[in-house]
Formats: sequence, C-alpha cells, structure tokens
Amino acid sequence: MSPALRVVLRIMGIGALVAGGLAVALAALVAAILLGPLIFWVAWNVLNFASAVGLPELGFWGIVLATLFLVVSWFGKVVIAAIVFLVDPSWFHGAAEVRWPEPTFRNFVAVAMLAVLASRPHAHAHERTRRKRG
Repeated sequence: MSPALRVVLRIMGIGALVAGGLAVALAALVAAILLGPLIFWVAWNVLNFASAVGLPELGFWGIVLATLFLVVSWFGKVVIAAIVFLVDPSWFHGAAEVRWPEPTFRNFVAVAMLAVLASRPHAHAHERTRRKRG
C-alpha cells in the first residue's frame, strides 16, 4: 500500500470517528430536548398530576417552560420567570389552591418522573464541586 493512500485512510478514519461522535452527541441532545417535555407531559397531563394537586393542565408552551424550569439552573429560572412576567404580568396575580395529592400509585409515578427531570442538573453541579475539592 502506498504511503499517500495510508495517510488518506488514516485521515478518513479519524474523520469517521469525529463524525460518529458528533452524530451521537447530536442524537443525545435531540433526545434530551424531546424527552424532557414528553416526560413532563405524561406526568402532568396524562397521569393527571395537575388535577391531583389542584392545578390546571398545561398546553404545549406551558409544558416546555415548566420542563425548562425544572432542568435549568437558578439563573435560568429567573430568566423564565422574567419572560412570563413580561409576556403576561397578570399571571402573577392569579390565585391557585394547591393541595397535597392523594397517596396513589399514579401520583407516585408522576412525582418520580418530575423528580427525575428536576434532579438531573444538580447531579452535575455536585460532580464539579467534588472535582475541585479532590
């Protein structure tokens, strides 16, 4: 095999490895973007956790904002609250009578699904502080 062909094959091999890695990273990002709202929708609307705690069901953008609110950091939560306030300031004057949900298996599954969404960023934050200490 000629040296030029060997170099070309090595470059194509590294290129394929990089392209494969980018494809996997993109697939993971798309899955996270699509799965987060889907998990929230199933827990909130399908399993009726909203009515179990005395809150209304959410539409598409409500689910997207609520999912983002669960998975972003503190600054992201402030930005989302600011966006909601700027779009519809009267929303903050609304009253809700939230109650504790009944202890059913359906509500347990809904809470567990929402907890999975909410706990994800915090695990990464604790991992970074362990690295700094160690």
